[in-house]
Amino acid sequence: MATRTRVRAPELIGKGGWLNTGDQQYTLADLRGRIVILDFWTFCCVNCLHVLDELRELEEKHRDTVVIIGVHSPKFVHEAEHQAVVDAVERYEVHHPVLDDPELATWKQYAVRAWPTLVVIDPEGYVVAQHAGEGHAHAIAKLVEELEAEHGAKGTLRRGDGPYVAPEPVATHLRFPGKALLLPDGGFLVSDTTRHRLVEIEPDGETVSRHVGTGDRGFADGGREEVRFSEPQGLAVLPDGRIAVADTVNHAIRALDLTTGVTTTLAGTGRQWWQGSPTTGPAREVDLSSPWDVAWFADRLWIAMAGVHQLWTYDPETETVQVAAGTTNEGLVDGPADEAWFAQPSGLATSADGERLWVADSETSALRYVERDGTGFAVRTAVGTGLFDFGHRDGAADQALFQHPLGVTALPDGSVAVCDTYNHALRRYDPASGEVTTLATDLREPSDAVLVEGDLVVVESARHRLTRLRLPEEAVRVAGQAHHTQRAATEITPGTLRLDVVFQAPAGQKLDTRYGPSTRLLVSSTPPELLAEGSGPGTDLFRDLVLADGVTEGVLHVSAMAASCDDDPANEYPACHVHQQDWGVPVRVTAEGTPRLPLVLAGMDERA
Repeated sequence: MATRTRVRAPELIGKGGWLNTGDQQYTLADLRGRIVILDFWTFCCVNCLHVLDELRELEEKHRDTVVIIGVHSPKFVHEAEHQAVVDAVERYEVHHPVLDDPELATWKQYAVRAWPTLVVIDPEGYVVAQHAGEGHAHAIAKLVEELEAEHGAKGTLRRGDGPYVAPEPVATHLRFPGKALLLPDGGFLVSDTTRHRLVEIEPDGETVSRHVGTGDRGFADGGREEVRFSEPQGLAVLPDGRIAVADTVNHAIRALDLTTGVTTTLAGTGRQWWQGSPTTGPAREVDLSSPWDVAWFADRLWIAMAGVHQLWTYDPETETVQVAAGTTNEGLVDGPADEAWFAQPSGLATSADGERLWVADSETSALRYVERDGTGFAVRTAVGTGLFDFGHRDGAADQALFQHPLGVTALPDGSVAVCDTYNHALRRYDPASGEVTTLATDLREPSDAVLVEGDLVVVESARHRLTRLRLPEEAVRVAGQAHHTQRAATEITPGTLRLDVVFQAPAGQKLDTRYGPSTRLLVSSTPPELLAEGSGPGTDLFRDLVLADGVTEGVLHVSAMAASCDDDPANEYPACHVHQQDWGVPVRVTAEGTPRLPLVLAGMDERA
C-alpha cells in the first residue's frame, strides 16, 4: 500500500457540547480504532446540506468501522445559538454525533478555511486526508476501504456500534415547515419539510385536513398516499391550476393536481447538477441543484436554484428548463442577468404589478430583484452588501441589514415583506421611500409568509406552525447591530502572495485531460482594489497574486474545480467525478504574514 502522509489529529473542542450521543461527551481517544470523518458544516450552507446527503450511503455501509462527526462551525450569529443547532440536527436528519463549536475552536485547530470541509482520521488518530467542498464521497469511500484493509491487517481497527444515539421524536402537526401557499378555499398548502410531505390546512391555520405524501424520504410520483418527496420547500400556482413544488433534496420540480391528488415530475432527474452538465433542454432530462423556491413571473416558472447560486426557468409550453440569471459564482454582483452573482437564493415573489421578481438572497443577507431590461433581464440589489456583513438594522436601504432571509412576500402597495429568518423577524422594504422597517419580532426562524385579507400568515419554521399577524399601521424602527462573519483573518505578506489550491486525485483516478484542461481557478477580492494583479479565471490551480499598496485587509474569493476519472486503460467509459469549492478567505496584510496561501481541495498539503 502506498505511503500516506499523516498528521496527528488535534483534539475535538466545542463549547456547545455533543448532540446525538445521549449526553455522552467524547474525545478522540474514545474513538481510537475507528475511522473518523469530521464534517465541518454550518446549517445555513446549502453545500453543507449536499454533503450531508452525499455521506448517508457511506455512513450506512461502513457503520461498524466509520464514525462521522459533524463539527458545527457557525457563520451567522444565530447559528451560534445552541438550540438553533439542536433544531438543525433534527431538521436535516443528521444521524451521527455533532459537536457544537460556536467559537470555532476545532475549526481553528484543523486550519479549516471553508464550509463544508471533510477531514479523515485513521484508527491510530492521524489525519490522512482533507477535502473541501462537494463531490468527494466516492474518494472518501475508496480511502475508507483502504484504511479498513490496512488497519484490519495491523490489528488497529476496532469494529462495533458507534456513539450515535437517536433523540426522542416529537409529535407535532408540522415539523420544520418551509413554505406555504393560499388555496382557493381559504386554506393553506404547507411544505412539511422534515417529514417529506405536503400538508393541507384549514383556513384557521391549525386544523389539518389531509396529507400529500407517505412521509418517508424518496422520489416517486403518484397519488396522495403514494408520492414521495425529499425535503420539499417552495410552492407556486401554475397557469393550469396545478401546484409546482420545489422538491429540494430530490433536485426536482414536482406538480400536484389538487383535483385528482396526483403528483408528477415537471423537471429534474433526481440527480444533482454539476459543472459541465447541460443547463438547458427537456426539463426531465436536465439535472437541477437544490431548488428552494418557485414563482410565476414573465410567463415562466422561475426557480431559485440555491445549490448553484442561480435562477432558472421552466416553460410549461415547451416543457424545457434553462438558466435565467447567475453564473454559479457565489457573491453579490448586479447587472445583466447572465453576469449577475447570487448566493443561495431561497425565496421568490412576484410584485403586485408583475414588473419585478423579488429574491431573498440568503447567504448575502440581501433583498434583490429581477426586472426587464430591454430584450432581457437585469438583477438589482435593494438591501444588502455582500457575503460577510449582516445584522438587524432598519433605516435607509443602503445602511439596513438582514440576517439570512429565506422568504419574500409582495404587498399590494408595492412594498415587500421579508422573512428575516435568522433575526426571527418580519421586515418590510418600501421602494418608494427606500426605507426598511420591522413589522414583527419574536418569530422563530420565519421562512415564508402569505397575504390573507390584509394580514400575513407567517411560517414559523422552528415553532412548527403558521402564525397570523395583522399588518401594523406604522412599523417600528430597529437601530440594531451590525455583524461581520467571525473568522480569524489570515495574515499575508505584502507584495506577492502564492496561491496554491492543493488537489490530489483519489487513488485509482487521474485528471481528465481528454478534452482540454481539467482544472479551473477563478480569483477575485473584496474590495476589488486589494489585488493589483492575479484576479480573473485560469486553468492552473496555482497563481501569484500581487497585492496592491495601501489596502491592508479584505477577502479573497477563490473558486476551484478539478475533474478526475478512473485510471483504467481497459475501461472505455471511465467514471468521472467533479471536485469543486468556493472559498472566501478574510486576509490581513502584515509584514509578518505568510507568502503562501494553501487551500486544500482534496488530499494533504505536503508543504504544510
